[in-house]
Amino acid sequence: MTRIALARHGQTVWHDENRYAGRSDIDLTETGVAQGRDLAAWASSAGVTSIASSTLRRAIRTAALSAETTRLTPGTDPRLVEIDFGRGEGLTISEMEATFPDAAASFRARPATSPLPGGEDPASAAERFIDGLADLSDADPTGLTLVVAHTTVIRLALCALVGVPLDEYRRIFPALGNCTITEIDFTPSTRRAALLTLNAPPTPVG
Repeated sequence: MTRIALARHGQTVWHDENRYAGRSDIDLTETGVAQGRDLAAWASSAGVTSIASSTLRRAIRTAALSAETTRLTPGTDPRLVEIDFGRGEGLTISEMEATFPDAAASFRARPATSPLPGGEDPASAAERFIDGLADLSDADPTGLTLVVAHTTVIRLALCALVGVPLDEYRRIFPALGNCTITEIDFTPSTRRAALLTLNAPPTPVG
């Protein structure tokens, strides 16, 4: 069993308009950098022993701040990237409803079994994310790994790890704040986890 702290990256330039970023490689705002510094302060006091992030800039930059305070070398893994929203990339829900209304309605009602047109299968996204966690667990089985990733793929993976239908991810895990901490005890052999904390502010320990 491995302790893993999952954190969403800091605020991005699309945050205020609530645009679906997915695989779009967008930057942090100044607020996002400040949030990353708060996460870094937590990481420096929490006993983090390894750091990994997705390969998207917003996650890499957030993780780099924690790497500075912990003096760890962060790794990246493409399996930790956000789900691909296909034709929904860069759009708001209102814009999706105007562009492909039927598909948008299905996505809102059944987000895991009705992905957006051209988008990634959510079950596959959860599986590859968990595969990434398993390799991180093997590399640092007794430490505390900080994983900086993305809100939708984290919530999908959490559902899979605790045995909740993926279509319920928005109801069970309605939101993950930027740079908040969700800790799990992860068992790679069973691909299951115990949820320890959810959406906790990154308050320094001690």
